[in-house]
Amino acid sequence: MQSKITKKPSATITVNNKQLELPVYGGSVGPDVVDIRKLYAQTGVFTFDPGFTSTASCESQITYIDGDEGVLLYRGYPIDQLAEHSSFLEVCYLLANGELPNTAEYQRFAKDITYHTMLHAQFDRFFEGFRRDAHPMAIMVGTVGALAAFYHDSTDINDPVQRTIASHRLIAKMPTIAARAFKYSIGQPFVSPRNELDYASNFLRMCFAVPAEDYKVNPVLARAMDVFFILHADHEQNASTSTVRLAGSSGANPFACISSGIACLWGPAHGGANEAALNMLEEIGHVDNIPEFIRRVKDPNDDVRLMGFGHRVYKNYDPRAKAMQKLCHAVLKETGGLDNPTLKVAMELEKIALSDEYFVSRKLYPNIDFYSGITLRAMGFPTSMFTVLFAVARTVGWIAQWTEMMEDESQKIGRPRQVYTGAPKRDYVALDRR
Repeated sequence: MQSKITKKPSATITVNNKQLELPVYGGSVGPDVVDIRKLYAQTGVFTFDPGFTSTASCESQITYIDGDEGVLLYRGYPIDQLAEHSSFLEVCYLLANGELPNTAEYQRFAKDITYHTMLHAQFDRFFEGFRRDAHPMAIMVGTVGALAAFYHDSTDINDPVQRTIASHRLIAKMPTIAARAFKYSIGQPFVSPRNELDYASNFLRMCFAVPAEDYKVNPVLARAMDVFFILHADHEQNASTSTVRLAGSSGANPFACISSGIACLWGPAHGGANEAALNMLEEIGHVDNIPEFIRRVKDPNDDVRLMGFGHRVYKNYDPRAKAMQKLCHAVLKETGGLDNPTLKVAMELEKIALSDEYFVSRKLYPNIDFYSGITLRAMGFPTSMFTVLFAVARTVGWIAQWTEMMEDESQKIGRPRQVYTGAPKRDYVALDRR
């Protein structure tokens, strides 16, 4: 990757009475960064940034977020435009290659993905090793990592051709693995992919078709699934993406790296947030219960939390939430769920939160998780599958970020430092003298 960072006037920092000039760089948009790579060598001190919320760990040309303005761009394209007009496979090509494909490029890419959706016949034995009640995310972590044992012809990270093949395999096989994890969890036989179906339709068929009857893909639900994948495809240097990059910085194979991202995504503060939001809405139960719920949320002595509102990055309306809200209504209309009591609670709760000074002053706007849980439930997925669907979508972002890192010659193995607050040096004391 060719660097596009521009040099800015330097910054001056004084540490231990020593003045130091630090380089300042800027990207194409967004805040400038102070380069502190030589800070320790020249001053003997580190920076302290728990959670790395003020630290740029890499240079990237993939995704841009402006949390204050509520902006999310994939390679410069606004997320709302892509959700409205694009397809997930087209977005996959965009994230992986930097530009939207022309017709020939798209057809070739779609064929490459379609003909990689099958799994090795022996791979299905892995699923039999899990307990029948295993969480689908536990199955995803194990099986995706096991891909390296079957496709070792695409694990040489120094070969760009093998990197591309591994990328296509991961994007293609992730829905097949996810559908198998779902089928295994409900005790139904696996359904093989069909090459004549598009990405989202193929996935829905693998999840919901049964041998006893024909399955016809609902185009409204297929489009909803496709847009869901687009909205979750990438989100800059979040926890799981940073995990993938950190694992990749050691030279680990791409299948292991993506497996590490899935493990991180499993956390309730990350990929499990939509499940928590749905649980909250169902616990409220009825719009008449909202005032009491709001009262408890505002009470500092009560442990009730407002889930699905606010975001670590966005201090404005999550741009993905608007598209997800539209998607939610379309799915509920198609499935006969417009009278869904959970949706009514969601709509009223959103209305109150957007007008109540308590929430407005704290910038607690609805995020994508607020509506995605309702949408996925209406499509027939249990809550245990919500994070799995997130992982299917985010795979392309992880792969794009991993590939970008592999092409960055300045990338070093990740090695954060710490502020040590343990015991100072002390001498060992024999057991009988303690």
